[in-house]
Amino acid sequence: MKHGSILIGMVALLVLNAGTICAQGPNGSGTYYQAADGKNGAELKTSLSEVVYNRNEGGSLDAAYKALWTHFQTTDSRDDGSVWDMYSNLRAMTFGTDQAGNYKQEGDVYNREHSFPNSWFGGKVMPMYTDLHHLYPTDGYVNNKRANYPFGETNGEAYKSANGFSKLGKCTFPGYSGTVFEPNDEYKGDFARTYFYMVTCYEEKIPDWYDNNAESRPTLSATAYPGLSQWQMDMLMKWAVNDPVSDKEIKRNQAVYKIQQNRNPFIDYPGLERYVWGDLKEQTFSYDNYLSPNSIWVMEYVADQQETFYTIDGRKVKRLQKGVNIVKSGKGKVRKVLSTKR
Repeated sequence: MKHGSILIGMVALLVLNAGTICAQGPNGSGTYYQAADGKNGAELKTSLSEVVYNRNEGGSLDAAYKALWTHFQTTDSRDDGSVWDMYSNLRAMTFGTDQAGNYKQEGDVYNREHSFPNSWFGGKVMPMYTDLHHLYPTDGYVNNKRANYPFGETNGEAYKSANGFSKLGKCTFPGYSGTVFEPNDEYKGDFARTYFYMVTCYEEKIPDWYDNNAESRPTLSATAYPGLSQWQMDMLMKWAVNDPVSDKEIKRNQAVYKIQQNRNPFIDYPGLERYVWGDLKEQTFSYDNYLSPNSIWVMEYVADQQETFYTIDGRKVKRLQKGVNIVKSGKGKVRKVLSTKR
């Protein structure tokens, strides 16, 4: 057998073994996502919504909102115990001591930021208003500058936080020219997956949000699917690729789950957005044998006497094609391989 065939076979085996390792769902999620198994595209989005929207809302709105201060100490604490602020890097703030209150400049206090502005969904409405998956402790002064503007990319001519960490100004991303707030590169993927969660979890509410608040329209679509406007989708998909799921996000997702008993699937399954909206939306989702797009590749070698390749519709081919392929070995063993051209 050719050396290339041996190498590719070893890589394929590693991917299949990786799927076996997470047989009960990643990050200890068990069978949490089982109801979404076998779905794709819009159907997958709706199924995931049904999974993640069923949760404990945490009692009254006032009590739940007040409890956020305590929850942040679990969900958003750095290793040194300081506040993990994703809007400013001016200084390390201390939980409790620097909490809320008045501010005159960046670095004074942190507050409770609805990264998906609460005005878009009608203000103090449960469960969105206290949903920790989109609530973060952020610098009060920078948060005020962000206001209710959508996320975007900008040169920051209107405002830049200390060290140019966050920016406000005219959008430079194609498709929108209004004012936007741009978070730092290291957290763009975090916010992209936050928005993927919001338009998935609350998908049946999106048409009302779009109709009732013009501020939401640059970000949202008029329908539950896709849920996001085209320019916003294009940008967030790019952000998600450029800033992949981090250990911070995984730990936070686990902490939020312990508090409100629901998860963000776009953190548990890196690249899941591509199965919902992107180039893999024709492929079905497997909760216990998930193939991350980062583990999908093309095997660019001609079949020898040991293996034969077939497309999913039964056509015999010389090499793997984009999509699902059936590979039959000389010993009669058959396996499915998902591949895509880079």
